[in-house]
Amino acid sequence: MKSTALNPIHHQLGAKMVPFAGYEMPVSYSGVNIEHETVRKHLGVFDVSHMGEFFVEGKEAVQLLQFVTSNDVSKLVDRQAQYTCMPNATGGIVDDLIIYKFNEEKFMMVVNASNIDKDWEWISSHNTFDAELINRSDDYSLLAIQGPKAVEAMQSVSPLDLSQIKFYHFEVGEFAGAKDVIISATGYTGSGGFEIYFKNTDAEQIWTRVLEAGKDFGIQPIGLAARDTLRLEMGMCLYGNDIDETTSPIEAKLGWITKFTKDFVNAEALKKEKEEGPSRKLIAFEVIDKGIPRQGYELLNMQGDSIGQVTSGTMSPSLKKAIGMGYVKTEYAKFGNEILIQIRKKQIKAVIVKPPFYKG
Repeated sequence: MKSTALNPIHHQLGAKMVPFAGYEMPVSYSGVNIEHETVRKHLGVFDVSHMGEFFVEGKEAVQLLQFVTSNDVSKLVDRQAQYTCMPNATGGIVDDLIIYKFNEEKFMMVVNASNIDKDWEWISSHNTFDAELINRSDDYSLLAIQGPKAVEAMQSVSPLDLSQIKFYHFEVGEFAGAKDVIISATGYTGSGGFEIYFKNTDAEQIWTRVLEAGKDFGIQPIGLAARDTLRLEMGMCLYGNDIDETTSPIEAKLGWITKFTKDFVNAEALKKEKEEGPSRKLIAFEVIDKGIPRQGYELLNMQGDSIGQVTSGTMSPSLKKAIGMGYVKTEYAKFGNEILIQIRKKQIKAVIVKPPFYKG
């Protein structure tokens, strides 16, 4: 099993460690609910160095990215990031990812940890362009510094004006005593903050400085369990749960990152699906009765007929109610519709809502 550069520190802190995407990762430190609340109200730092980083460089870097991803890379300006996905040839999704544009001939793709090898092979197999692919996943660490206090707390460790980095934009500069750090105003929590990319050799120093800088702002290390409850409250998809090789971006309500103004892998079929309408849709729901939905539970209409399946579910720490997402037949996907969830021998009632669950 692989480990991140900060693995010894997590052990020292007494984190509960679990295998995740081929890495030993911290799932929690002080408890999911406490950590979740820390990010919503104050500031938390996540080690998410298991994520993959590919650099795409060369004269036709844009053309390669345009072909393998669904969003329109040509719209990016320098130092801007873009959420996108890579469609496969059969209507599903190879992965969802973020693209960072440094300049016309240099980009970075940040991919999910469990998909690093698969993604690398997929992009390489489509690289008929004058573009070089470089896999730096094992060289880079990534910290997500998330929460409403992020800008204020982290300003002391960087000469850059962090308040000027707009949402889904980034800068490269000094941070916590390290050079050439990518400081990005992105995240997976809905509570604002930064994701910072840096060489593994700077990891311990940056982690220590970040915790020192955030001390007066209530910073705490946060594990993957709270990362999952935070993203679910925002209705954000998790690869392997809500999207995968069998779910189309149209079904997953990712039409906003699927641009038919250009050619890309499987574009024609996805365009047809959008025009005709998908047979099922991803929905968000709040549970009315007692019970917590989990991945794989059956979703039913009010007559008890099967209409779909839960893909993600939890007890929301912010809302103090059970929430979830899942796919249902399109005719049942309207906001306000009541549905049933089969939990063992019991059927509990839920209502379809418009995400995000957490409004902040």
